[in-house]
Amino acid sequence: MKKSEIIKLVNEKELELDKYFKKVDKICELNTFKVMDAFKKNKVSEIHFNMTTGYGYNDLGRDIVEDVYKTIFNTESALVRNQFISASHALNVALFAILRPNDTMLSITGSPYDTLHDVIGLNENKSSLKSFKINYEQIDLIENDFDYKKIEKFIKNKKYKLIHIQRSKGYSTRKSLTIDKVKKVIEFIKNIDNNVIILVDNCYCEMVSSLEPSDVGADLTVGSLIKNLGAGIASNGAYIVGKKDLVLLCGERLTLPGEGMEVGPSLGANKEFLKGLFFAPSVVASSLKVAILTSKVMENLGFTVEPKYNETRADIVENIIFKDDTKLVKYCQGIQSGSPIDSNALPIPTDMPGYEDKIIMASGSFTQGSSIEISCDGPLRSPYIAYQQGGLTYESGKYALINAIDFLLNK
Repeated sequence: MKKSEIIKLVNEKELELDKYFKKVDKICELNTFKVMDAFKKNKVSEIHFNMTTGYGYNDLGRDIVEDVYKTIFNTESALVRNQFISASHALNVALFAILRPNDTMLSITGSPYDTLHDVIGLNENKSSLKSFKINYEQIDLIENDFDYKKIEKFIKNKKYKLIHIQRSKGYSTRKSLTIDKVKKVIEFIKNIDNNVIILVDNCYCEMVSSLEPSDVGADLTVGSLIKNLGAGIASNGAYIVGKKDLVLLCGERLTLPGEGMEVGPSLGANKEFLKGLFFAPSVVASSLKVAILTSKVMENLGFTVEPKYNETRADIVENIIFKDDTKLVKYCQGIQSGSPIDSNALPIPTDMPGYEDKIIMASGSFTQGSSIEISCDGPLRSPYIAYQQGGLTYESGKYALINAIDFLLNK
C-alpha cells in the first residue's frame, strides 16, 4: 500500500468518527471546568511559580499544587512531588508506608504491572515487601471484570490490610477497568469490610472520564505526572491523593518521619505541574482521539485491536495484537520515526530494568518515557501486542499513525 493510499484510508476512517470525538470533547469540557474551578478556589497566583531548594521549607507553590490536586480529586490530602521518579515509585512508597510485617495485601486485578513484581516480592528481592514479612495474595479478573464471589470469600475468611486495584491493563491481555466497574467493586468491598484500605493505580486513566477513583470511594489513588496529568509539560513526578492520615504516612515514607510533607524542594517544578494540569484535559482528549482513530484504521487493515473504536474507554492505551514479533517491532519503529524527537533513531528490543521480557519501546518524546506523548511499546512475548499511548496533539498523533502503518507495510 502506497503512502498516499494510507493517508486516504486514514482520512476516510476519520470522517466516520465524528460522534465518538464529540463524546471525548464533552468529557474534556467537564474536566476543564473542574480544573478551572480548582485553580480559582485555591487562588493560584504567579507567586506560586517560585521555587525552593535545599530542604524546601515553606514552599508556597508546592503546597498550592497539592491543594489544587486534592480539590480536583475530591480528597482530604494530596502528595504531589518531583521527588517521585515514577508512578511505580509512588506505589512503592504508598505500600511501604501503609503495610507492616505480617500484614497482607490483596490484588483483585491479578498480577500487577511488571515494575511492581520486585516491590511485592513476586521476584526474589531483598528489598521487597516480602522480605519485610508482608504477605501478598491475588484474585484474577474473570471475563474482564472482578471476581465478586472470590472477593467476598477471601475478605470474609481473612483480614486484609490493603486491597490493590490496577485500572490499566499493563502488559496483560485483559481490558482496562472503567470507573463504573471500580465504583461497583469498591462499594461491594466496603459493605463487607469498611476498614480495609483500597488503593487504586490510576495510571493512564486520569481525565478519561469525568470521575476519578477518589470520587467513588478509593482511600488512595496514585498516578504519574509524565502520563495524563502532566500533559507533556511536567518533566517528572507523581501523585498520591486520598485520606489525610494515609497520605501523611506516604509523605513520611517519601521523606522522613517527623518532617513528612513539610520538606522537599520544588526545584522549579511548580509551574510545570500547574501548567501541565491546566492542559491535561485537552491533551488527554487528543490522546483519546488518536487511540480511537488508530483502533478504527488498524481494524480495517485486518488487525485485532482493543478497545474497539466504539467502546467505552478507561484509559488512553490502544492495543494492536500483531501475533508476530517482526510486525510489532516494525510498527513501534514507525511510531518512533513519526515522532518529533529522535525520529532518526531505530528502537530495537532490549532488556529494561523492571521487566522480565525484552521490550521494544518507541518514545520520541520531549520527556524521557512520557507516555502521554505519542509512544508505543510492548514485550517480546506472544501474542506480540503493541501498547500505544498518547499524542500531545491529535494532528501529531495522526501523523505518527500514518508513519507507523507505512513503516509496517512498506519498509
